[in-house]
Amino acid sequence: MKAVVTRVKNARVEIDGAVNGAIDQGLLVLLGVGPDDTQATADKMADKVCGLRIFEDEAGKMNRNLETVGGALLVVSQFTLYADTSSRRPGFSGAAKPDLAIPLYERFMDQCRERGFTVEHGEFGADMQVFSQNDGPVTILLEL
Repeated sequence: MKAVVTRVKNARVEIDGAVNGAIDQGLLVLLGVGPDDTQATADKMADKVCGLRIFEDEAGKMNRNLETVGGALLVVSQFTLYADTSSRRPGFSGAAKPDLAIPLYERFMDQCRERGFTVEHGEFGADMQVFSQNDGPVTILLEL
């Protein structure tokens, strides 16, 4: 499983011109699922993302996590994180097929909700437009 996690002041995802999910302060998570990922992988990724201390404290140090700032998550499926770029035209055969990816994408979000966070999201497989106001900017790449 791979995730690009961006600290945001706000973010939203639109499908066909309509807002599907939106958050204020929190994390925009672009989430890719690989063919070897399991429920345990999704659980571990949720724990990692929700616990990241990438928000500034009073001293300006990245020392606070999502819980301490009262933030939310916007999760967007992103199979292109598994792109094979050995040629100029990327291939995506390294990404999990929807029958595996969708349940693990949903499990990741459920695990974040179980930790008490508001989770907004896109729609798996949809053509989405993602808007964000990055904070910092702070962007972290996670791979399990």
